[in-house]
Amino acid sequence: MNEGWIVDNGVSQSNVKISRNMTRMYAVAFFVIAICMQCFTAAAAEPIKIGVFLPMTGNVSAFGQMEWLGIKTAHKMMGKILGRKVKLILEDSKSDQTEAAHAVERLIKQHQVVGIIGGAISGTALSGGSVAEKNGIPLISPSATNLLVTQDKKYVFRACFDDAFQSHVAARQARIAMGASTAAVVVDIAQADYSVGLGNLFLKAFGEMGGKVLVTAYIQTGDRDFRSQLSEVREAKPDIIYLPNYYTENALLAKQVRDLGMEMPLLMADGAHVPGLIETGGKAVEGVYLTAHFNLEAVSTTLGRRFAANFKKQHKKDADAFGALGADAYFIFIGAIKRAKSTEGAKIRSVLTDTRSFKGVTGPIKINEDGNTIKHLMINRVKNGKFTYVTTVNP
Repeated sequence: MNEGWIVDNGVSQSNVKISRNMTRMYAVAFFVIAICMQCFTAAAAEPIKIGVFLPMTGNVSAFGQMEWLGIKTAHKMMGKILGRKVKLILEDSKSDQTEAAHAVERLIKQHQVVGIIGGAISGTALSGGSVAEKNGIPLISPSATNLLVTQDKKYVFRACFDDAFQSHVAARQARIAMGASTAAVVVDIAQADYSVGLGNLFLKAFGEMGGKVLVTAYIQTGDRDFRSQLSEVREAKPDIIYLPNYYTENALLAKQVRDLGMEMPLLMADGAHVPGLIETGGKAVEGVYLTAHFNLEAVSTTLGRRFAANFKKQHKKDADAFGALGADAYFIFIGAIKRAKSTEGAKIRSVLTDTRSFKGVTGPIKINEDGNTIKHLMINRVKNGKFTYVTTVNP
């Protein structure tokens, strides 16, 4: 035999070479598998990023600060999904529409979030929602009530009722529950996406119910003296004054209404349901009625009770309306990701439109194909310096 093919112990050199090659192949394969496993594990461990854009500063910062506390409470209660941690990334919209659009751009482009919660008010939800829609990223606003927020959009949703429902309930509250035949409406023209829209819807609904709006007066965000507008209201002598504005302006309006000797009831909307209304308005807002999203006295779900207890424990104060709405937006989003078993925008969007019986913090919620919710509304009243529960109105 050729010695070149013989080794000690009678083993063929070709077999040794094959054995060595196979060893190398196994080693390489093992190395590749190990790298793949590390990559897979790293991907699985990568947190699911949800963006949040809220007015943490600016003229409606109370909304943002309240909602952020609610979202953080909900996150602590449910901070993991699909075996991965959820990471919240907050951007300040500064109570400004342009800043809101930039905030959403940063959340999508820089932070690569899979979904977004915000904005707190209709104007910022509209501008931020347009950016999210263009990029196919699902967005849920906790509290934007304007009808246009979701109109003609596939990826924009809301966790609150809309102004079509709110205006109808407000008109019924004024006309029937409060016995008003005539009304005056004082509207903040700087808030066209909220105050003007809601005021117009109320005027229409009140008229359809047999009421008459005697005067519509206009104010401006940031103004502090409304006496000339209110003098016109005083001359008209309406049975009721409807104030569909945010909390700061409404508190000042209420004080000046009373200073001018007008004693008719005041009716406000959800944008005034903030502690600052009572802190600034004092005795002038005593007895005011509001259409609202939540009252701790009327919590009706297991999740709502759990949230209220956790909120109290974490923040040393009672849960409020905007905190509850922020929590609902978070829980709805997390639930959608869980049901979709995916973080892909299109799959999350599809599941969100199939939300039929979510028992949220603010009550049962159903979301339609158009991104709007069907849910109840609460009437609250300021009594002894607190927002007290009056009744629930179902859709």
